Amino acid sequence: MKKLIILAITFFIASPVVFAQKAGKVDTTKHTTLYSCPMHPEVTSDKPGKCPKCGMDLNLTPKEQMKAELTKTYTCPVHLEVTSHDPGKCPKCGRKMNLSPKEQMKAEAMKLYTCPMHPEVALDKEGNCPKCGMQLIEKKTKKSKKNN
Repeated sequence: MKKLIILAITFFIASPVVFAQKAGKVDTTKHTTLYSCPMHPEVTSDKPGKCPKCGMDLNLTPKEQMKAELTKTYTCPVHLEVTSHDPGKCPKCGRKMNLSPKEQMKAEAMKLYTCPMHPEVALDKEGNCPKCGMQLIEKKTKKSKKNN
């Protein structure tokens, strides 16, 4: 259920961007990252620093943390310090950017396995169908089907 919620949130965050790009529109608004004090959430800043009330370090707000978790990150296989939110080529060496190890783990965790005879059975791990005992197979996503 948690995976479905994350998937739904990702869709609702990403879909306006995709539709805007298809329409030839570009998002030119300035997006600021907000930091807040863990003890005084009303204290916010657009850059990290110290809370003026208690001196604690300002952390990303919960909303910013969620955005950071949902945003895909790509890294260069040679220059691990080079990261991007868009797939493409590394500006240093020109190699294709890959999903970061964290994103690869997320993709692995989001795999679903289904029964060939009972497609309504969908589990997050390999095994046998609880209805008929057949071996579950990995459910292919739309992107996977196009690549095969």
